[in-house]
Amino acid sequence: MTANSAAVAPADVPVAAKLEALLTLQHLDSQLDEIRRVRGDLPEEVRDLEDEIAGYEVRVKKFDEDIQGLNDFIKSRKQASKDAESLIKKYDEQQQNVRNNREFEAIAKEIELQRLEIQIADKKIKEAQYQIDVKNAEISGTKSKLDERRKDLENKKGELDTIVAENEEEERGLLTQREEATKPVEERLLTAYTRIRGNVRNGLAVVLVRRDACGGCFNTVPPQRQADIISHKKIIVCEHCGRILADVEARTA
Repeated sequence: MTANSAAVAPADVPVAAKLEALLTLQHLDSQLDEIRRVRGDLPEEVRDLEDEIAGYEVRVKKFDEDIQGLNDFIKSRKQASKDAESLIKKYDEQQQNVRNNREFEAIAKEIELQRLEIQIADKKIKEAQYQIDVKNAEISGTKSKLDERRKDLENKKGELDTIVAENEEEERGLLTQREEATKPVEERLLTAYTRIRGNVRNGLAVVLVRRDACGGCFNTVPPQRQADIISHKKIIVCEHCGRILADVEARTA
């Protein structure tokens, strides 16, 4: 095979090499877990604050849109009131030139309707203005909470950035090594590894057999099963906890 030949596909990598890669991957992930553990709940707190702030911002925007709609409504009611006043003036002039009582009463009825329209418009305007005042009060309270949360977020981010900066170089190096460690392992096995890590409390998906017991759950591993593990002919998992049993400690030593 020449130097320009394609790299060996993960499916063709010997089981022993895959197990060694998984052990390395587990070791690197455990170191990354420890680095991230130092950060505690800060990343989650930062995300929660960001979500809360986004919620407040959406609420303020919705209030602003509601107020804009109410102002437009008030504008339309004021215009309707002006139109009614113009019609009343017009009808008053017409009343001066009526020829009989019937025409006079008809115009008087129209005038009364327009005055009623003005009263309704004034009532609607007052109701809308009240809603605007309520929403402005809500905006004020929401913006006050928003300012508090933004300050909290700034403080939390400052704490988190300080902690991250202390381990940034180490974490970057571990991530680079981790990427390299995954190359001999096929996607299916990596998926299983990730799933196991997510299901166990200590994040150990790949362990050794120590003193005849699983290094994860400490249940006994029978001698024949240990022999199968040592042979490295296939991937073997613990019958009790499902962790991958990479090797037997005595043999590794």
